[in-house]
Amino acid sequence: MTALANRAVTAYSALEIETGVAGASPLRLVVMLYDGALKAIYAGKVAMERGEIAAKGSAISKAIAIIEEGLRPALDLGAGGELAANLMALYQYITGRLLFANLKNDKASLDEAARLLSELRGAWEALEQRARPPEQDAAASAEARGRNAFGKR
Repeated sequence: MTALANRAVTAYSALEIETGVAGASPLRLVVMLYDGALKAIYAGKVAMERGEIAAKGSAISKAIAIIEEGLRPALDLGAGGELAANLMALYQYITGRLLFANLKNDKASLDEAARLLSELRGAWEALEQRARPPEQDAAASAEARGRNAFGKR
């Protein structure tokens, strides 16, 4: 397992998001981290709308933890060069928007963070699909058709 995979497995497992980590490719693990962050942002927004302050803070903190403990450490600045540096800066920006959203109950900041993460997730998913063997691609497509954006059937 690569260092990227080890870091992603550790972060993802520690945050107790979902199962299925052990057999996932490094690219799939990154997509799973994005899914977990997006799910947490959605939960934070729902809690914000309901006025559930503790639940909002917990959910947004979970999203921040996924970014700070999973996505950022998975970047290899040496090998990734300018692209990795730009992603690092974007992750910092997203974390700042999430902190602002939590502090000020700002739904627009949550929406912005979710939009940015969704775009990044889409790019990583496209990379993962290109790297996937054809027989796995067919099985993953069938599974994806049965789930919504938050992994629910």
